Amino acid sequence: MTRIYVLLLLFSTFTGCKSTESEAADSVGATAADADFTTWAATPPMGWNSWDSYGPTVREDEVKANADYMAEHLLDYGWEYVVVDIRWFVENTKRHGYNQDNPIYVLDSFGRYLPAVNRFPSAAAGKGFKPLADYIHAKGLKFGIHIMRGVPTEAVERQLPIKGTDGITAADIYTTAEQCEWLRDNYTIVADRPGAQEYYNSIFELYADWGVDFIKIDDLSAPIYHKEEIELIRKAIDNSGRSIVLSTSPGPTPVDYAEHVDGHANMWRMVNDVWDSWYHIDHLFDVSEAWYPYIGGGTWPDCDMIPLGRLSIRGERGDDRMTELTPDEQYTLMTLFTIFRSPLMFGGDLPSNDAFTNALLTNEAVLEMHRESADVRLLFGDEAQVAITSRHPEEDWTYLALFNRGDSLSREVSVPLEDLDIQGEVTVTDLWSGDDLGTVSGTFSRELAPHASGLYRIR
Repeated sequence: MTRIYVLLLLFSTFTGCKSTESEAADSVGATAADADFTTWAATPPMGWNSWDSYGPTVREDEVKANADYMAEHLLDYGWEYVVVDIRWFVENTKRHGYNQDNPIYVLDSFGRYLPAVNRFPSAAAGKGFKPLADYIHAKGLKFGIHIMRGVPTEAVERQLPIKGTDGITAADIYTTAEQCEWLRDNYTIVADRPGAQEYYNSIFELYADWGVDFIKIDDLSAPIYHKEEIELIRKAIDNSGRSIVLSTSPGPTPVDYAEHVDGHANMWRMVNDVWDSWYHIDHLFDVSEAWYPYIGGGTWPDCDMIPLGRLSIRGERGDDRMTELTPDEQYTLMTLFTIFRSPLMFGGDLPSNDAFTNALLTNEAVLEMHRESADVRLLFGDEAQVAITSRHPEEDWTYLALFNRGDSLSREVSVPLEDLDIQGEVTVTDLWSGDDLGTVSGTFSRELAPHASGLYRIR
């Protein structure tokens, strides 16, 4: 894929400036939409998503509270997206799953979902998410939403017209085939039918008017990779006049479609939902092996959300709790996500963060590696130990992450410096602690407890 590096640099400069007015943020989005979509996420996106804390039940006041916290405590470190996850258009949602018996949907006359006003009061009088987006933009942040692929079942049943067409309705573009297995809100869109592209165009026109900067679209990757709908979505975003970062979800995205997803989305899930258990973290080591060649250039394999801090206040998985990952496992998660350059979407309730959680999110040296490194590669990996490396493209720095995947035994994990293309004596810094570990020659080794890791900068 062609990477437009000059535009990428210019867009990075624009988005790095804090905006104090929503109009400024809107102007940046509209201008950037003229560029290649790969420039819209020049570095891996970082932000907060409501799913891990609130499932399908999040309210406007909770979104604002997390935005307020991000603006005050995390924006200076690169955290900028605030994403409202699933079913914001349903009035009578519930925790621990979905109300699929008698959902009350909110749609406009063109069959497009609107925010439920009982949960998002500022959306009243047809304003949609624009007031909430304006609130978030005024803090220098960016606003995102989640949708399901396809056309609403209610729009089909009511034969609602599709905006931009002459008499075509939602009933003309759908099929019941390949409907989402776990949530029945939408039907599949038949991509080559008249009105199919126009429907996607119409919803992204609406989202652009609201000021949406990020869209997470579900049920695109698995169990079926919906190539044709992804192409409709890509065209619709490009036609919208706004730079809307596209995240496809959930995984596992088939590696057979790696080139296609890399050519159409800014980020894509490699796995199903990641929760706060060691199994989910450990599984990522295996799944990620196929995706190293696709890291960078404005498109990013996605390890999923970060299940740290306070989870499941009204969530889908389990009850209200602090993450059940041990401190070592939390370091391992963040070390893997950052050296792999995955997007970082925090799932815990930000205002509930403790000092330890904040320290994981605000380590400047680690985030510099995540933002600026290049040539990420797996040195070795098995069920016991893993080594991943990258380098800084301008400084004479090599990064090295070591992991002990074992459940019971401490292990010495060793890497010959020649495997890092390094000769002679080097100095080593522990990135998490900032400690100078002295000089090393020949081989670098560390003793790691079960499920523990280390992250190092080598000069």
